[in-house]
Amino acid sequence: MAKSDKAAAIAELADKFRDSSAAVLTEYRGLSVKQMTQLRANLRGNATYAVVKNTLTDLAAKEAGVSAFDGQFVGPTAIAFVDGDPVEAAKGLRDFAKANPLLVIKGGVLDGKALTAAEITKLADLESREVLLAKLAGAMNASLSKAVYLFAAPLSQAARAVDALRAKVEATGPVAAAPAAVEEPTDGTDAVAPTVELEITDGTDAVAPTTADVATSGDEQA
Repeated sequence: MAKSDKAAAIAELADKFRDSSAAVLTEYRGLSVKQMTQLRANLRGNATYAVVKNTLTDLAAKEAGVSAFDGQFVGPTAIAFVDGDPVEAAKGLRDFAKANPLLVIKGGVLDGKALTAAEITKLADLESREVLLAKLAGAMNASLSKAVYLFAAPLSQAARAVDALRAKVEATGPVAAAPAAVEEPTDGTDAVAPTVELEITDGTDAVAPTTADVATSGDEQA
């Protein structure tokens, strides 16, 4: 490979490391072309799977500031550059490796942090971003429904109380008005008693007493 071609390959790989949220280093010794094609199909949408040259990739990783793969570029090497959901990409690699033991997951890097092969397997065991978002949305909907119920409950209780009071009033009739109170003058004069009608039982008309007929002291008037 010409020097200029090597420089271009290193620059391209370095950009892949920089632009990817994660990368997984694998050894694919013994896998057929058909199996490699199937693996790429499994990762489509979340990662691109590229066979790389060890020396050039080592230089590209160092240029991109990735040290997670130091000393691991040996044997037939391919890297999954993750540009989608890292969990789904890890699932695809793990599941393929279970069915095809010739694929060896050697390690990875996620957001600049080095991952061991065991940690990549644990990452694959996590729920995907879509599932987590769906659960979060469900929890938020449940919380909103509960909040609506808590706000609405006092209003419905108040409405029921008003309806019960209205039914009681309709059943018993309106409450009788209280008798007028005696007005107490504020100019120092005696209070005037309200007119009281006396019911006569001998058939004559009732005569309402005037204020002169009401004693204002303990002595009777002449």
